[in-house]
Amino acid sequence: MVSDKFNPDQSILDQDPLETEGLNLDPQGLLDKDPINLEVLKKLTGQSVLSVDQFDKELVLEVCKFAALLESKEIAQSHPLDGKIIITAFFEASTRTRLSFESAVLRLDGKIISIPEGKSTGQAKGESLPDIGEMFNAYADCVVMRHTDTDAVDEIMRNLRIPLINAGNGTGEHPTQSLADWFAILKWKPKLKGQLKPENRIHLGILGTPGSMRAVNSFLRMSLLFKDNIKKISLISEMADPLGEELTQKVKESGIEVFISNDINDVVSDLDIIYMNSIAFLGDSYKSLDSRFKLDENTKLKEDAVVLHPLARLDELDPMLDGTHHNLYFTQAHGAVFVRQALFISILNRFDKIPKEEIE
Repeated sequence: MVSDKFNPDQSILDQDPLETEGLNLDPQGLLDKDPINLEVLKKLTGQSVLSVDQFDKELVLEVCKFAALLESKEIAQSHPLDGKIIITAFFEASTRTRLSFESAVLRLDGKIISIPEGKSTGQAKGESLPDIGEMFNAYADCVVMRHTDTDAVDEIMRNLRIPLINAGNGTGEHPTQSLADWFAILKWKPKLKGQLKPENRIHLGILGTPGSMRAVNSFLRMSLLFKDNIKKISLISEMADPLGEELTQKVKESGIEVFISNDINDVVSDLDIIYMNSIAFLGDSYKSLDSRFKLDENTKLKEDAVVLHPLARLDELDPMLDGTHHNLYFTQAHGAVFVRQALFISILNRFDKIPKEEIE
């Protein structure tokens, strides 16, 4: 049964999720006696963020520490993005990703030009992405793009000269989602910044198929940067080969033990972190997984296990878990705004807008 740490006389559904440990994790644990290294963050200045492969562990940690500072401190009055314009170009449907990017910009006093769907652009009339990219150069300081085509990033980058943040390209990657994922994990267990003893290393479970699920793909890639603190990865997928050739090689090079199953119940009671995503974009349609991948109140989770999900969810993640301390997916969603703020400030080199006493 799912464990909880709440009043046994109170129904899970009666509890306020805003008061659960799974939502209000203190970001200060990432900052304690560990000042932010601006020189590492400045590696992002003027750069596009297209793939997790651009990051090493040090850069991930500094982005997450900076996000923790932004979550902890009120810096909006410093107007870090004042005078900057961001285009959010979403050629594929999005709720959380588009709105969290736009919230991140607006809360820092930047301005938004929003393309909420591809039909509102010249692409609906046959205009090419390289041509659209050329026009974007004149309109803004940075572009955030999501597209149904995996090759879309390469296409628009042919003419785009301002930084691009990849918000999901077909079945490719979603690098800023994985930053939000690991920001939540590091707030949950700040000791992952350093070196855990072998007996304290985590067993990571991933439900889904990294080869066709971009959020899962990026999460796995970023998790490999923390290989020294991961004792095992269990992949639960309906596919016999859920990784594909490239990811298989990366996992092999990491030296992490990998177990593959098609049923969550084979391993769930031993998992410390469960990352799930039921939706895969295949060609021109969405495909969801079946009940073998479902978590609910009857799932035999470890006492201190946590669950992540990039959302949107279907019936694979029961709302009964929302009111328990296993819920890390709300922290994950809420923290995305601060991660994206950290990226914008770094990419656009607006560190001078942050009060020195806050960042030193």
